[in-house]
Amino acid sequence: MANELDEVTGNVNEAGRDVNVIDKQIAVKVGVGSVIFEIALWVLGIIPGIVFLFMKRNAKSYLAQLQQKIQHDASQIDNYLEQRVVILSNVAKLLDKAIDLDKSTFKDIAALRSGKTDGTNLNDVAEKIENVNAKINLAVENYPDLRAHQEIADAMQQNSYLQKEITAAREVYNDTVRQWNSDIFAWPTKMIVAAKQGYTTRIPFSVSSEVKAKAREEFF
Repeated sequence: MANELDEVTGNVNEAGRDVNVIDKQIAVKVGVGSVIFEIALWVLGIIPGIVFLFMKRNAKSYLAQLQQKIQHDASQIDNYLEQRVVILSNVAKLLDKAIDLDKSTFKDIAALRSGKTDGTNLNDVAEKIENVNAKINLAVENYPDLRAHQEIADAMQQNSYLQKEITAAREVYNDTVRQWNSDIFAWPTKMIVAAKQGYTTRIPFSVSSEVKAKAREEFF
């Protein structure tokens, strides 16, 4: 039997294909078959019915714990984002002493420091931080001598480090979201519990179209 996907002779899209995270939550639903399945267990005897009842309780507990892990992972990203705002604020103050920095930068930072993410707006906060970061980078690029300023150089290095930590934390968060999205559709136990609880899939962390466009730019 031939391979369904043949990387040697298969069709190839020479232009390439971009991918995006779909911003949509899918509700878990079960049909009549699941209801019949549960009734059949009780018809077969009280033991199968009780066993499945305990299985559902365990599944409910497991999904509740998984939700807490998602919150924890989101909080980790939140913490790193908050640290990065503090670093960018310090860089902005240092730059303002040396040059006439765009005052809107400080307004943006103040807005970010007064807000708080709740796990659902991480993408929005991350994008706003990137916009502030872009303004600061532009200021440094316009005044190359500032790079020799030790405090500014140290702060920018810390900013770079936090960017890497945020990327790593996002991977952990997305892995947990993937686990959740997979488990709530694991029939019969978890899927039946998820449907009764009204659970939906969760949306992974993604980047804005602006960041994607920058990633395609020529840097050298």
